[in-house]
Amino acid sequence: MVLVTGKELLAVAKEKNFAIPAYNCGSGPLLNATLKACEEDQSPFIIAIHPDELSFLEDNFVASCIDAANKTKLPIAIHLDHGATYEQVIHSIQLGMTSVMIDKSLAPFEENIAITKKIVEAAHAVGVSVEAELGTIGNTGNNVEGGNQKGIYTAPEQAKEFVKRTGCDSLAVGIGTSHGLYPKGMQPKLAIDVLEEIVKETGIPLVLHGASNNLDSEIKAAVTHGINKVNISSDIKIAFAEKLRDELNDGNLEKREPNVLFPEPMKETEKVVHHKNQLFGAVDKAKYYFQ
Repeated sequence: MVLVTGKELLAVAKEKNFAIPAYNCGSGPLLNATLKACEEDQSPFIIAIHPDELSFLEDNFVASCIDAANKTKLPIAIHLDHGATYEQVIHSIQLGMTSVMIDKSLAPFEENIAITKKIVEAAHAVGVSVEAELGTIGNTGNNVEGGNQKGIYTAPEQAKEFVKRTGCDSLAVGIGTSHGLYPKGMQPKLAIDVLEEIVKETGIPLVLHGASNNLDSEIKAAVTHGINKVNISSDIKIAFAEKLRDELNDGNLEKREPNVLFPEPMKETEKVVHHKNQLFGAVDKAKYYFQ
């Protein structure tokens, strides 16, 4: 299927009350494993690429993502995750991404509005959708996405003003999650009451970042109450890395070929993707985009 924008994906998710999974596919094997699982589930999804991942993988990785997406029968968007500057966002649009995020959540409110509005004007001019962030996602200290050491809840009234003044298509909100894996003994509690108020005030699809390693019940409640996109990075990467360690430490010193080392880690990644697709209510939702 032809690539779609994030706005197109999330509009259906909002109407049907489910969440689009956004997977940070930071390598070819992760991308292929995610694609395979989503095709089996008939789950629409977003290929998310963080600027640090793009810097490592280089620009031609986006072309590989576009080619892979166009060979499926799924609605897929390719998304810049946590773009930090105007230049990063414009570059990602030039590469062919159909959705971009500008994250100025740590900047003062007016500065966040100004840069987001500028990016919305540029992106919308070429048919690309824009995600912004208000409030902050916590930071456990073991991730690339950043965030505040302690998350700050998004204020519903402020979110209403932000959306009206910027024209963003979706908004990442702070309701208690953190990027990365939580330290032992730490378990967040999501502020569903805050989420409900933001839903009422904004009227646009809302995004949950830092959703790896949270209780399934908490994430399911967030989706039920208005989250339409959930970002997953650490969970798929941990599954891949742990199985790869097993493969490397099995005593076979001749095991070195990628096509020998990577299949089992990819299968572990697929298991996580299947679970998240089910949790977010995205399984068998691709059909709604072909009507």
